[in-house]
Amino acid sequence: MIQPVTDARSNKNDQIKHVVEVLGRSKDRLKVFKAIYQGKKAVKSVSEIATKTKLDKIRVLQEGGKLRGNGIVHAEKVGKETGYRKDVFYSTNRARILQLVGNPEKLKKLPTKTNPKTSGGATVVLRGIDRKPKTKELHIDDIDSFKAVKKLRAQEKWKAPLSESKFKHGVQRILGEKGKFTDWGGEKGDLLSSRLRYRGKRITTAFAFKGPATRGVLTPRKMGKNGDQVQRLFETAANFFILQYWDAIGERVREQVEGWATLTSLRLQKQILFCLIDGVDTARLVRAYDRCFS
Repeated sequence: MIQPVTDARSNKNDQIKHVVEVLGRSKDRLKVFKAIYQGKKAVKSVSEIATKTKLDKIRVLQEGGKLRGNGIVHAEKVGKETGYRKDVFYSTNRARILQLVGNPEKLKKLPTKTNPKTSGGATVVLRGIDRKPKTKELHIDDIDSFKAVKKLRAQEKWKAPLSESKFKHGVQRILGEKGKFTDWGGEKGDLLSSRLRYRGKRITTAFAFKGPATRGVLTPRKMGKNGDQVQRLFETAANFFILQYWDAIGERVREQVEGWATLTSLRLQKQILFCLIDGVDTARLVRAYDRCFS
């Protein structure tokens, strides 16, 4: 069963400890967190947060960026400015988080995967656990399964994009993936395969495809109805995550992908790979494997 990144059933205390440690490093960051998570409003603009915290907008953006980078809030547009959306898990556990921020001794006693407690109160220390995230961005040329693209130079994006379904089936043919993947509203990614090869080895890979219905530079607002398509992609049980689009991929989407890769690496304690395939590289892939897409 696929579990979400902030899975209260498997690593609730680890997630709580993570946000407490992030908030404890800055008083301004804690103010921004409180302002975002106070009240019933799901999304608050930088202006609203600045008014509430009495911080200037630049400072709010700096600390909001830290919260977003650690997966604690989700950034999106509110009118013409940046806004921050609550994460459901952290919203539910807000009171406990704030309690632990103000009580370091109690935080030390919190049982986690890296610092579990026995029933007798003794602490079991797990050695060899690396708390630093291990992520790596790959490019389409690095992937063995797509090696034919190396023969083609980057030229221009594809003028007549294929439908999302046709493109997905083309990728399946390249990989030799025979499984059926039917689109539905609650899906995590568009394709999950264990047949992709990288450095001579198979690696479980989750794909998210953005079809031709989406136009212009890809931004978070275009990433699903709730802007959470990147999050849902990284909730898939995979080690390699690929986002494909027929045009340019915006900086904010790249930041989301990098942020979720970091959080997933910390959660799973292993290296997470990711790749962004924009319109130019998509065109190279289609040209290199035209028979698979015909």
